[in-house]
Amino acid sequence: MRVMAQMAMVMNLDKCIGCHTCSVTCKQAWTNRAGTEYVWFNNVETRPGQGYPRTYEDQETWQGGWTLTKRGRLQLKAGGRLKNLLTIFASPKQPSIGQYYEPWTYDYENLTNAPLQEHTPVARPKSLLTGENMNVSWSANWDDNLGGGPALASQDPVLKQVSDKIKLEFEQTFMFYLPRICEHCLNPSCAASCPSGAIYKRAEDGIVLVDQDKCRGWRKCVTGCPYKKVYFNHRTGKAEKCTFCFPRIEVGLPTVCSETCVGRLRYIGLVLYDADRVLEAASEPDEHKLLAAQRSVLLDPHDPQVVREAERAGIPRDWVDAAQRSPIWRLIHDYEVALPLHPEYRTMPMVWYIPPLSPVVDAIAETGEDSEAARNLFAAIDTLRIPVEYLAELFTAGDTVPVTAVLQRLAAMRSYMRDINLGRDPDPSIPAAVGMTESAMQEMYRLLAIAKYDERYVIPSAHAEQAHSLEELATECSLDYEGGPGMGGSGPFGEGSGPGFADPIAVENFHMLQQRQTSDTVADPSTRKARVNLLNWDGKGRPSGMFPPRDDGDPADGPQLRDAESTGAEVVQPLPAGGSESGPAGTGTAPRSGTGPGGGASPGGSS
Repeated sequence: MRVMAQMAMVMNLDKCIGCHTCSVTCKQAWTNRAGTEYVWFNNVETRPGQGYPRTYEDQETWQGGWTLTKRGRLQLKAGGRLKNLLTIFASPKQPSIGQYYEPWTYDYENLTNAPLQEHTPVARPKSLLTGENMNVSWSANWDDNLGGGPALASQDPVLKQVSDKIKLEFEQTFMFYLPRICEHCLNPSCAASCPSGAIYKRAEDGIVLVDQDKCRGWRKCVTGCPYKKVYFNHRTGKAEKCTFCFPRIEVGLPTVCSETCVGRLRYIGLVLYDADRVLEAASEPDEHKLLAAQRSVLLDPHDPQVVREAERAGIPRDWVDAAQRSPIWRLIHDYEVALPLHPEYRTMPMVWYIPPLSPVVDAIAETGEDSEAARNLFAAIDTLRIPVEYLAELFTAGDTVPVTAVLQRLAAMRSYMRDINLGRDPDPSIPAAVGMTESAMQEMYRLLAIAKYDERYVIPSAHAEQAHSLEELATECSLDYEGGPGMGGSGPFGEGSGPGFADPIAVENFHMLQQRQTSDTVADPSTRKARVNLLNWDGKGRPSGMFPPRDDGDPADGPQLRDAESTGAEVVQPLPAGGSESGPAGTGTAPRSGTGPGGGASPGGSS
């Protein structure tokens, strides 16, 4: 047994609303610079659909991932060492810009500078690659308005496998959202494909990164990744990919996409796995058994033998404790509701998904039946508007049994908790029907529905003695050109890594960010030394410090507001009934708490 640690993520697809906030914030943080205009480390796809890049799941065309030889040995689907060596100067098996999309902006200047004319000026779309006028025809989620429509049936590689079982009439169409990042696999085919050895998997936390100094732009990694989450920067001639926001992870903060997720559907935690069993699990000949094989690689962090082996392997004790509190282990192993994306690629992905259940409720409600009753939910799972066969092609290599079991557990949780929330006696037969206890079902409900910030993100801080130097690691992924991140300019780590800043990224910046986001201190509007913490608010009453206390002793302010008074927060005087605000010299304005000189906002910003 060789115990190693791996940062992993689980996404609850039942809660994704397709707002793309995660995509936009990731874009701003990591790929908002020249050469990465078409790159989305995080993207949200509408399923069914062609995806981004188009038809990336068609491995007969793109030849990503692993396959088994006749002798039962793993080999890259793109070919063995000899074939890759012979084609090292040409890697045609990869998407073109047409399969991604040609990025564009608009000629906004024409709207303001156009001369007076009979017709209103327009902002023509301009290509960000050539600067020429272009016709917009595709983008990163062009499937959104056509999800499940017949126009896409012939192009979606997953839908091709089950289209004969699905009616594609418009009134019976189905859709759901699938957020995707790099899978940070246990058996990454991108790393195995790289002739330069530039892609590596960090030993301390399993995050897969690209060493920009070693990368020579062979683009074999783009072909080798079956999820097509490695991109080629046409300006630098280097490969780039999702970094799992490792500078944030190292100080215990979640990724940017998780931090900003509106639906709170992402969970991040540490899992322990047996590195000696990865090859055996990935070589499982029966694709329907790959899910069980990958689960067997993960180790129980509560097992005393695993704990001893982890400490012997140099994994710090606080990391083992974090693995024991990890939501990932519970969702994958204890509750068995999380599934990997395309296990048949044999890369052992470590970003897992909880399949969506919501459409089954809508389908039952349309019949006039009780859509939350357990007997109705169980009976309707086989007739989901999102077919189980389609979900199975995504998450279990076509095996419908595990997917059905997951959906039944989610349906059971929904029915069981409804009785409790309505004040009725809970029915113990509901969790028993899906092989769970009542306490386990209530714990799963809390984790999936109302878990607090520190329950969804259990991320241990990195140890400097392990990582040598966090600042040194932060510059390993720098791009070696003027203006690149870590080399001057506004890089992915913010202005601190920009031109005129000779020092590398300061880890203290992230510690300050962590303190600001998780502080329980009530904000002081006069100094802005702290912020109101809403991340741990339970949703009941008014959070302490959110509103200033009133001086009239009105008990309606609640205990939270009276508690805030003891913190020294500045009081805003209430307006007289029917009156208006008036400031000094009859200006018609009143000074607000937290304003700086001249009435402007204080430098610290508002809480």
